[in-house]
Amino acid sequence: MKQIQMVDLVTQYEKIKSEVNEATQNVFQTAQFINGPEVKTFQADLEKYLAVKHVIPCANGTDALQIALMALGLNPGDEVITSDFTFAATVEVIGLLKLTPILVDVRGDNFNIDICKMEAAITPKTKAIIPVHLFGQCANMDAVMEVAKRHNLFVLEDTAQAIGAKYFHENGKTSSAGTIGHIGTTSFFPSKNLGCYGDGGAIFTNDDELAAIMRSIVNHGMGERYYYERLGVNSRLDSVQAAVLRIKLGHLDDYIVARQKAAAYYSNFFSDFDNVEPPFIANYSTHVFHQYTLKIEGLDQFALQDFIKSKGIPAMIYYPMPLHTQKAYGAENFNHEDFPVTNALCKTVISLPMHTELDEEQLSYICNAMKEFLNK
Repeated sequence: MKQIQMVDLVTQYEKIKSEVNEATQNVFQTAQFINGPEVKTFQADLEKYLAVKHVIPCANGTDALQIALMALGLNPGDEVITSDFTFAATVEVIGLLKLTPILVDVRGDNFNIDICKMEAAITPKTKAIIPVHLFGQCANMDAVMEVAKRHNLFVLEDTAQAIGAKYFHENGKTSSAGTIGHIGTTSFFPSKNLGCYGDGGAIFTNDDELAAIMRSIVNHGMGERYYYERLGVNSRLDSVQAAVLRIKLGHLDDYIVARQKAAAYYSNFFSDFDNVEPPFIANYSTHVFHQYTLKIEGLDQFALQDFIKSKGIPAMIYYPMPLHTQKAYGAENFNHEDFPVTNALCKTVISLPMHTELDEEQLSYICNAMKEFLNK
């Protein structure tokens, strides 16, 4: 059996090697490394794939979040509401811009923002909401947008883990994750469902004015060359990474199907265990399984992680510490008892290998190793 990886980018590359090598060699031969044709082509291809008016490529997913917030014209002290159970970058950028992060609890089923807790956290200082589409499934965006509209708030979707997911609106319309709010952002970190071979990110919007502002911000705040309209940053997706992403975008739907097939194998196996809860799939969103995350009740998640690691199986715990307990994000401002779901998830979740190259032999081996521990 082939060695099991948490993410097997080597085997994935071997399957698209000729396409990727041709695309990247073309960049080297033309030497158009910054804002070259590959960047423009990938941008257009992604706009078409997402059915969104504007894609603004940038250097990484964290920059994407920061640039999006900068474009909204918020002031120091303005409040931004987001999930407690997520990767730190979402909250990090709020703090970097001297805004005030307001963390709220998540739902216990899909791990996404609790709409009731979100609305209850709104104050006169609240200016924006950042729903995180965690592990590959959308938050309840119809509900988020309805609350935002009533309170006149911006919505910035963090789609770093859910590019390619589809959202089914109550009115029958279907949207791509990241295209429903005022702005969406994503990361192209190599392990993402659509990942490059370095760092990369992008911002999405259907708003022409916001798009123009963000295109300026990513390039030092310039409008016309050497005329600076606003404070900006230097955050560009380089042409080599754009070339890789253009090729991989053409395979993204197949990658999603492969992940969903592996997830179905896992979920079918674990459905027989009373103390294991497979991922929940909402009726309003597809799940693209950036992670396959189980909830394990009554067992030591770290002991389980160590046990299967001894069998040659990697596993991760996303996330072992709630953001509201982290010193960097103002832990003293939060009441631990306000986050019962997040507190419980941090003690019960474990993510198994999930990528496009998992085969049935590997999946069977992983599941049986898990069974050995669960039946102890």
